[in-house]
Amino acid sequence: MKAIKGNKAYTVNTTEEAKVYKAQGFDIYDDNGKIKEHAIGKTVPLESYEALAKENEKLKAENKKLKSDQKE
Repeated sequence: MKAIKGNKAYTVNTTEEAKVYKAQGFDIYDDNGKIKEHAIGKTVPLESYEALAKENEKLKAENKKLKSDQKE
């Protein structure tokens, strides 16, 4: 496993080590390079959140309309 944050990467040998790095803000990746666990305390920029919330509302309305059209 690897712990990666920014331009820092450390090899992780145990799950206990992974917990320590995760608490320090490192993402944990498996040996194939796929993310295994996200760091604790990560935040999302407000602009990204608002864009996704707006898209979510639009998709919910579209889904509701399609479901009502299907029942008719």
